Amino acid sequence: MSYMEGAIGIIGGGQLGKMLIQEGKKLGLKFNILDPSVNCPAASIADKHIVGSFYDGRKLQELAEVSEIITYEFEHIDADLLVTLMASGHKIYPSPLTLKLIQDKYLQKLFLKENNIPTPDFTAINSLEELYKAGMSFGYPMLLKLRKGGYDGKGNYIVGSEGEVEEAYVALGGGQKPLMAEAFVNYRMEISAIVARGTNRQQEVYPLSENQHNNNILRTTIVPARLTDEAAVKGREIALKTLAFLEGIGVFCIEMFVDAEDNVFVNEIAPRTHNSGHYSIEGCYTSQFAQHLRCILGLPLGSSQLIHPSVMINLLGEEKNEGRARLVGVEEALAIKGLYLHFYGKAETKPFRKMGHITIVDNCLQEALRKTAYITDKVKVLGEKGGETHE
Repeated sequence: MSYMEGAIGIIGGGQLGKMLIQEGKKLGLKFNILDPSVNCPAASIADKHIVGSFYDGRKLQELAEVSEIITYEFEHIDADLLVTLMASGHKIYPSPLTLKLIQDKYLQKLFLKENNIPTPDFTAINSLEELYKAGMSFGYPMLLKLRKGGYDGKGNYIVGSEGEVEEAYVALGGGQKPLMAEAFVNYRMEISAIVARGTNRQQEVYPLSENQHNNNILRTTIVPARLTDEAAVKGREIALKTLAFLEGIGVFCIEMFVDAEDNVFVNEIAPRTHNSGHYSIEGCYTSQFAQHLRCILGLPLGSSQLIHPSVMINLLGEEKNEGRARLVGVEEALAIKGLYLHFYGKAETKPFRKMGHITIVDNCLQEALRKTAYITDKVKVLGEKGGETHE
């Protein structure tokens, strides 16, 4: 199809959907979104906004009927409904079959293991007794996880000792929801690779990024990752190997751990554009969002080469602070050369909610990091209630 025909449907109208639309408008593309929030970030620039739940079959059908192609910006969707839509002839990228696999962390780990992709040891947990056995096998600490629905650390519990086993089990539902246990990797760095595959099977791999978290939420991404050559080669090879076995077209994120011996393990896969790839908007020749559109539209893929070393900082809602969002520190930020500010337009801020991000590019990574250290505490998203700012 010509890229000018029809409209692209996006399930989700958050910041990822908004940035995807921003890139698509450069090509004159039209976009429909499905999101339950009338004031979601993408609503201001979408051509059509269907207000509804991601689990509402009628709303998903409505989106499919007015869209040439469907994609999605996050994983918490009814994958079975998408499989049905795909079977009836609608184009959905990445494949809903891959989405269904990814949604269950245990099945995702089985997929990795069956394809000889290194990942931490794991097991399904169906009872408290099985969790005690996992502790004997993996040692402590170990991770207890919800198989479905967790994100940004929600749904994970670090079990520090045998004495914490029952507490962890109860905290994650006491067996009312499917669980898995995973051996704890004492990693020295978390990295990720944004990888892309087009309908013509062309592939691109972005530079490995170094990710730093706060309260299990991504805070800072540093590119290129400060790895040894050996670890960098392993990370790239594992990312490509994982992509080779995944079904579907589009951009994927492969999250990995690197330990002290430069062993690399896949942690999780995201079948979509990803927070750790935001640096690519200013840091690479082709952003992850432009690349995703090229993938699903059958266009030649762009270069994923890094133009400048880059550091991305998430702007999170302040702890114990919520209300009408107000961004402070804008003038100080924009006075810095090579700094790019993105504010997503969410009306309300909540503690640790992703409200925007800053990317700093520089020919010298150390200088970019210095600028990051200077500006991090100066730009904040504060909440206002009744006209009063809550510092």
